[in-house]
Amino acid sequence: MNRRNALCAAAVLLATALLTGCASPHYLQLNPQRSTAVPQTGSGQAVTVAAVDERDSDVIGTRTGSAMSTAVITVSAHELIPNLQREAERAVRDMGFSPTSEPGSGRPGLTVTMLHLGYERGENRPVIDEARMEAVLEVKVTNQGTTYTGTYTARRTQSYAVRPGRDANRRMLNDLIGDALDRAFSDPELAQLLAR
Repeated sequence: MNRRNALCAAAVLLATALLTGCASPHYLQLNPQRSTAVPQTGSGQAVTVAAVDERDSDVIGTRTGSAMSTAVITVSAHELIPNLQREAERAVRDMGFSPTSEPGSGRPGLTVTMLHLGYERGENRPVIDEARMEAVLEVKVTNQGTTYTGTYTARRTQSYAVRPGRDANRRMLNDLIGDALDRAFSDPELAQLLAR
């Protein structure tokens, strides 16, 4: 009987540990990168580049899909936005311009805004679950009194039998935002207005 009680207690402790592990929050430090080629339209002109965050919260969702869950996924604006700034500057440089963070009178400007980053649980099926992710970027270009604004959305649905860990979530979200950056900086309208 003692052995049976000991086994039951061990099983309860193991289940508790597993549930606690599943319910742990994820604080993700993202460093998304653009991977596609960009239009070559610049000839060294200076362009003011800025990145901003207009999300309602650093919390992008939960790992369990429950609004009351403690297994929140957090992406801090203080860590994400400097990396978006670097990627925007790299894209502008690859287009043939000279990026700067200093505003200048009459200088073309490009602002990348993170409008939304979301992570939610998708459909529940036997044995298989889903994670649904969405990133929405807005890029605004101004030059000589003309403004062009584009909104670029990337979505991903990932099926899994075992809930993704911190590294897998970081990788998927980096790829997701990288896809939105690719869509944005492949837009020929942005490059054409900067070069005007």
